[in-house]
Amino acid sequence: MTKLRKISIWLVGCFATLMMFAPSAALAAKKAAANVVIVADTRKLDGLMLWWAQMYNDSHLYFMILTILIIPVTGCIFGCLADLVMNHIGIDLKHRKAAE
Repeated sequence: MTKLRKISIWLVGCFATLMMFAPSAALAAKKAAANVVIVADTRKLDGLMLWWAQMYNDSHLYFMILTILIIPVTGCIFGCLADLVMNHIGIDLKHRKAAE
């Protein structure tokens, strides 16, 4: 019974939060959209930077997908390089004794 009570309290909380933000969302939807075009300046770019800026200008979806893929891969590469450097200079993180 307590599990059902927790779920119902959670649902009531979500509904209350939705009702709290609904008026502001309705007011924001009534405003006219501004005609703003966001583009990357490609006049002085070349190579990889030009390709990246053109991808941003052509398709925000492809730019987003590629960015989402590149960031974790780059993080893993930097993490592995940091492990190699620390192991090379004598910092052993695998057999650390918690002396704190």
